Amino acid sequence: MNTVTAHTHTGSRRYVATWVWLLALTAVEVLLAYLHFFSTLVMLSILMFLSIVKAGLIMAYFMHLRSERVTLILTLLPAGVVVIGLLFAFLPDSLRLLELRSR
Repeated sequence: MNTVTAHTHTGSRRYVATWVWLLALTAVEVLLAYLHFFSTLVMLSILMFLSIVKAGLIMAYFMHLRSERVTLILTLLPAGVVVIGLLFAFLPDSLRLLELRSR
């Protein structure tokens, strides 16, 4: 087995392992949603945390950010913070519009 074949086989194994982890985390999310073990606030917090972990796995392995330089990641992080900040900035306005429609 030459080095190219060995590298490809290891890369495929990593993708499959990542996919299995994503599938397992999704199964946990579905079980939590259907079984209602916790209060709504605790369950939503757990589901948000699991979603962030899944997004991190996808970005690290499928978008190949795991092997990138730290500077690229540090340039993407502020953009994510700005997007989340904008979502929270516009949330009150969307709630106000929802209230106006119900009248």
